[in-house]
Amino acid sequence: MEKGAVMKERVLITGSTGFIGSKTVDALLKQGDTVRILLRPESSLDRALSSKIEVCRASYLDGEALGRAVGDVDRVIHLAGVTGAASEEAFRAGNVVPALNLLEAVKRYNPSLERFVLVSSQAAAGPAASARPGLSESDEPNPVSAYGRSKLLAEQVCLQHAGGIPLTIIRPPAVYGPGDRDVLQVFLMMRKGFFLSVAGSRKQRFSMIHVDDLVAGLLLAARSGAAAGQTYFITSPEACGWDDVINVARSVLGFTRLFRIVLPRPLLFALGTLIGTASAWTGKAGVINRDKVGELVQDYWVCSAEKAKNELGFTAGTPLREGLRSTLQWYLEKGWL
Repeated sequence: MEKGAVMKERVLITGSTGFIGSKTVDALLKQGDTVRILLRPESSLDRALSSKIEVCRASYLDGEALGRAVGDVDRVIHLAGVTGAASEEAFRAGNVVPALNLLEAVKRYNPSLERFVLVSSQAAAGPAASARPGLSESDEPNPVSAYGRSKLLAEQVCLQHAGGIPLTIIRPPAVYGPGDRDVLQVFLMMRKGFFLSVAGSRKQRFSMIHVDDLVAGLLLAARSGAAAGQTYFITSPEACGWDDVINVARSVLGFTRLFRIVLPRPLLFALGTLIGTASAWTGKAGVINRDKVGELVQDYWVCSAEKAKNELGFTAGTPLREGLRSTLQWYLEKGWL
């Protein structure tokens, strides 16, 4: 092989139909890799597949089927998981069990795997005590929701059971970009002339990252020798606040006035408790619950980009203003706003 040439690989992606997963698949194909996507038996495909995409259907409870999925791949990037569930047990079933079973399949069927990447969440670490410097990877995790606790447990279980498999954990903050439907909900409110906020929200600061930057950092960590056995926040270097987001939205959407509806924290917790109780009875995840409120009222969802910068040479390249502006324009062009 010529000096500087890159060996093309076969990479298994879970969660490939999701927002981040689909962008990761596209990035790998652009690099010339062969991508194997793991789909649950009941999952449907809504995109045309490249000839370099292999489809493997498997339940996360079927060890042999998972073995077929992980066999002969060079790397596994595990993105699949659940962000909404009606109970702690349901979160564990969606976030802990699949990760552990997939890793166990790797140990049995592909023990020479180059890297297993577990994509976790900033929620596993919890909020920071201050906006600067924000949370670092060495800080003691303190998740404040069932979702965050399940993601942290998945990290811990995988680290305990990795054995000789090189494992890297990625904790993204809030992710935005063309195709995202979560941040879209905020812009839909603004387009209608109002903005729901928590009492004290002007103080809140949070980390965000454009999906293209996250995928770049994710793939860099997946192939870096220094990243084996490590955990990284892949995030933008600067935190932002709601006023920053509103100002960009105003410049693109053209609204002149925005009615801010400020909800007291006790009211939010009461609503969360009520809706959460109803969800527990029905077994279906509600729009909000007491746990979700516990996340919403935190002042500093801020994580530090320093470790990824120092060890991986990663710096997010999309400034917030530019990234939000291009995302909003994409929403407008596609008729989502």
